[in-house]
Amino acid sequence: MNQSNILLLFDVFGTFVFALSGAAKAISKKMDFLGVIVFAITVGCAGGMIRDVLIGAVPVAVYQNSVYIIVAFIAGLLMFLIAENCEVDAFPRHIVFLDAIGLGFFTAMGCEKAASIGIIPVGIIFSGCLSAVGGGVLRDLFSKEVPMVFTSDFYASASILGALLFLLLSYIGCPDSINLWITAFFTIGARVLGYKLHLRLPVAHQGHGGDDK
Repeated sequence: MNQSNILLLFDVFGTFVFALSGAAKAISKKMDFLGVIVFAITVGCAGGMIRDVLIGAVPVAVYQNSVYIIVAFIAGLLMFLIAENCEVDAFPRHIVFLDAIGLGFFTAMGCEKAASIGIIPVGIIFSGCLSAVGGGVLRDLFSKEVPMVFTSDFYASASILGALLFLLLSYIGCPDSINLWITAFFTIGARVLGYKLHLRLPVAHQGHGGDDK
C-alpha cells in the first residue's frame, strides 16, 4: 500500500469512528433520523475540514472526495439501526473507545498532512490536535454541553502527546508510514489509559477567603 492510500485509510477510518460517536450522541439526545445523520456527518468530517482550512489545503478533502460523506452517512445509519434494537448511550465504554480510536488516527493524519507541506513543528502539533478534537467540540456545542476537550480526563492531552511523538520520530528519521501507525496507536493508548486511570489536568478552584465575614 503506497503512502497516499495509507493517508486516505487513516482519514476515512477516523471519519467513520468519529461519525459513530456523533450519531450515538444524537441518539442519546432523542433526535430523529435527520438529526442522527447530521451529527454523524458533522462530527466525522468537521475535524478534517478545520485542519485543511488552517493549513491551506483547499478545497478541503471532503469537497474533493465523496467517500467521507458516504462513510459518515453509513456510520450514522448503522448507529440508528443499532439503536432500534438496543439502548445506545452517548458515552459508555464502547463509545469512549471508538472516540479514542478516532482521536489517534486523526492526530496522526493531521500531523502528517501538515508536515508534508512544510508546516513548522508548532503548526504540526496544532494540525494534529485540531483534526482530532474539532468534530467533538462541535458535537458537544450542538448538544449544549461544555466541550469534552475542556473537561474530560486526558483527551486533548493525549492528542498533544501523540503529536509530540510524531515530531520526535520524524526528527530521528522514522519512515512516514511507520510513524503514522506508531503515533496513532500511542495516542489511542494514552487516551484509553487516561480514561481507565481517571487522569486529568489540574482544575482551578476559586478561593472563598472573601466570603467569610
